[in-house]
Amino acid sequence: MKTLRAVFGIVFIVVVAIAVVKLVPPYYSNYELQDAITDEARMNTYTPKSVEEMRDTIWKKCKELDVPVTREQVNVQREGQSVAIWLDYTVHVDLPGYPVDLNFHPSSKNKSY
Repeated sequence: MKTLRAVFGIVFIVVVAIAVVKLVPPYYSNYELQDAITDEARMNTYTPKSVEEMRDTIWKKCKELDVPVTREQVNVQREGQSVAIWLDYTVHVDLPGYPVDLNFHPSSKNKSY
């Protein structure tokens, strides 16, 4: 009985470790991308940087982080001194016996007062 319990315990630990190794990188990349989007919106509220330049900056960050988006999925809107940046993407993760699609929606809107 103790042997069976030990085997199940080891299997459980291995399954949790595999899930962590596969799920943490997409969430960490999203965290990094959200930080970059927030910085870009904040820093460009008062600068004359164009919408296309901001889009290129975010798209390059997406490529750097291996985020599966196209340049057209990066939305940038400037209205006066207000800058909004957002995008939606999905990452497919194949967990053993359970494939998962993770949906992410990083965004930031910065207004000048």
